[in-house]
Amino acid sequence: MAATAHSLPGNWWAVLTCALWAQSLGGYLLGTALVLAVGIPLEPRMGSLKFAAAGLASHVLGIGAALGFLAVTQQTLRSLTLEMSGHLLLGPSALIVGALMAGTAMMPTLWRRRVRLVVFALLILLALYSGGFAHLVRLGAAATGALLGPILLGRLPTFGRPVSSRHEGRVLIALLLAVSAVGPVVAGLVPHAAGPLAVLRFLFTNIQPVDPQNLQNLCSDPGQAKDCAAAHLQLRAGAGGIFMGILPSFLLLLLADGLSRGRRFAWTGAVLIQLALSLLAGITIAGVLLRAAPDTSAMEGIGAIAASGYAHPFSLMVPLLLPIALSLLLLITRRLFLVAAPSGTYTRLLSRVLALGVSLGAFYLLAGLALAGGFAPVPGPAELLADIPDRFLPLGYMVDVSPAFFPQSTAAVLLYEGIGVIFWAATAVLVLNTFLRPVPIQHNAGAARARDILKTREGSSLSWMTTWQGNSYWFSATGESFVAYRVIGGIALTMGVPVGPGPDREDAFADFTSFCTREGWTPCFYSVPQDLRDHAASRGWRSVQVAQETVLPLDSMSFKGKKFQDIRTAMNNAAKAGIRAEWMTYATAPFPVLAQIQELSEEWVADRKMPEMGFTLGSLDELNDPDVRLLLAIDGHHRVHAVLSWLPVYRNGTIEGWTLDYMRRRSTGFRAGIEFLIASAALSFKDEGCGFMSLSGAPLARANVTSPDLAAPSDPQTVGGLDRLLDRLGATLEPVYGFRSLLAFKAKFQPRYEPLYMLYPDAASLPAIGNAVTRAYLPTINFGESLALALRMVHRPTRERSAALRHPAPVPAANHVDEPKDERPGAVTPG
Repeated sequence: MAATAHSLPGNWWAVLTCALWAQSLGGYLLGTALVLAVGIPLEPRMGSLKFAAAGLASHVLGIGAALGFLAVTQQTLRSLTLEMSGHLLLGPSALIVGALMAGTAMMPTLWRRRVRLVVFALLILLALYSGGFAHLVRLGAAATGALLGPILLGRLPTFGRPVSSRHEGRVLIALLLAVSAVGPVVAGLVPHAAGPLAVLRFLFTNIQPVDPQNLQNLCSDPGQAKDCAAAHLQLRAGAGGIFMGILPSFLLLLLADGLSRGRRFAWTGAVLIQLALSLLAGITIAGVLLRAAPDTSAMEGIGAIAASGYAHPFSLMVPLLLPIALSLLLLITRRLFLVAAPSGTYTRLLSRVLALGVSLGAFYLLAGLALAGGFAPVPGPAELLADIPDRFLPLGYMVDVSPAFFPQSTAAVLLYEGIGVIFWAATAVLVLNTFLRPVPIQHNAGAARARDILKTREGSSLSWMTTWQGNSYWFSATGESFVAYRVIGGIALTMGVPVGPGPDREDAFADFTSFCTREGWTPCFYSVPQDLRDHAASRGWRSVQVAQETVLPLDSMSFKGKKFQDIRTAMNNAAKAGIRAEWMTYATAPFPVLAQIQELSEEWVADRKMPEMGFTLGSLDELNDPDVRLLLAIDGHHRVHAVLSWLPVYRNGTIEGWTLDYMRRRSTGFRAGIEFLIASAALSFKDEGCGFMSLSGAPLARANVTSPDLAAPSDPQTVGGLDRLLDRLGATLEPVYGFRSLLAFKAKFQPRYEPLYMLYPDAASLPAIGNAVTRAYLPTINFGESLALALRMVHRPTRERSAALRHPAPVPAANHVDEPKDERPGAVTPG
């Protein structure tokens, strides 16, 4: 009935019948619950035939994959393979896991990724650490189901690096770290763990098996008193001792929460722990592999495994390289974890942890004296004082000499084991509180100074983006103007116009240019309006239009007439559906609302084939600003259908307008949610006395130049290869980001069109400028994605390109514009 590694070929029917049986009543009940939990929601959607075919095929092929793995690894991991082959498979778990993974093919992209990530992480954890034939079969069935799902729906499986936002990237790294921490604990607590990485339990957890015969041999030899004491300590370890034994894993789980929030402190702590474990791994490898004549009768842990089972050095070294690999991964992804806590947070944390340790140490000393009779032998003050450090360290890590005493009574055991647990539990609470503390908007004096100038002087409708992370700041000699920039590959790429008094803008332009020349950089002003472009042209600079900003004057806004029919329909339908527009900030939003905002963001990113863009395109990180307002479309069930963010536009100390930045809509929600929110915002801003509202720019898209009221001023300097290249890039990115569809969508609101330019001093710098802009917007793009983008541009049909340039498509009429493919407006994109 049960399937094993030896079922084929003689007992082939067990491959099918094993799914119908279980080892106990609990197994039958668990299997039935699993079938119902997965089958009830999936079977109606997939159809009975496809559901059964996916489950059965995954079950059979999963067993085949497990057998293949055991056959391939038999030579290099012979002892390990034999131990894993001794396990058996009973129950429908592999069948159901395969059907579930096949069913993810019809889920929305975001939920498909989440379900697969959780399932695969769990199965890989069990297969690598706990091991066993059944775990290998389930993992193989899951992989088979994930491949079969698209085929059953009539399409081929797709492969490639999943595109993730910064937020999701942090979550994935945190999950990986958590799995690496939990795995050794599972292997340490599960009897006879046989997974390829099970050996890591001796490195990460210090949970060592103690065999009575080995213990007797150790303690009978006076020369091995230290090992005898350590074995006694392991043998006596209760729940508190086990907790202290898994302390490294506990700390990694704690830091994984901070990594998911992008905290720099958590990243630093995780790197230090992984480097320490890497060093310990190197010492362990050297000690085991260089030991000349191991005495397996007296060895425990890694030494015994290496001596008896892991005879091949490869089988021992590969698992111990895991902490090194995790260290490298954290170093490579360090840019994801730049969120710093408020000033003084960790100074206060250190003082509180030290005070806690001193207090608990004093309590242990006093309580130990009171309970001295519960220890054997009875300790004195000196012995208790010397024992205090060991109470806060992982079990057995500091056993250099034989412990002076052991707890015997219940009270003594609670004191002996509980002090360390209380200390680390309280420390965990303190650390988690630092992760939950609000993140300051700025982390340096330059940024705070720039924000003050921005609020009291004058910038452009996009100048609030200068406050975002990643920018450096140049200040004029008067201290009243600044330029936000970032240096990439020798190019000083600015964020919009110089901010400060209007009459000083041209002087700031010249002074910043001189500053860049002294530093050896080439300046490039990005996303600037027509007036600064004209000034730069008079100084011999060249320019190219990179975006078209859409501005709505609010003094005459009424949404009346036929041209606003779509807008009025959206607002009426929202009222009928019970959907309201609600203002809030990210900091004041309830947790369920924040969770839904993150869900909408991840759904958008997951559906794209390119990474999330940055620089002048806001993401979740830029929403957490008390000066940024959020407008949400929420129904009566508190479901968020769409969300917009608005950036303030200051002129001499007052807010004159607002700029649209972040825009998301739920794919299954109210379809006209974006139109409803923009119209609601316009009416609200008008009531507040604002003069205009900017819908931001449509990157690499232009309004119909044949229409006088939409035409942008022509620039003869931009007519040439660069202009055609930008047009080609816009057409290439259209299926992914939909910038041109976005511009057409904004035409519903009858805006005023204003061109935005990139200014550069010398055409010879264009290759470096193009690289800088691309890296600013797509810092995570890899070589393959860059190459694919370039090939799509090169292979566009020449005839199609020429026709598009000679006869630009007209902007659709307002009542015929489709939903924008891209729902995240921004000022500009790579040029």
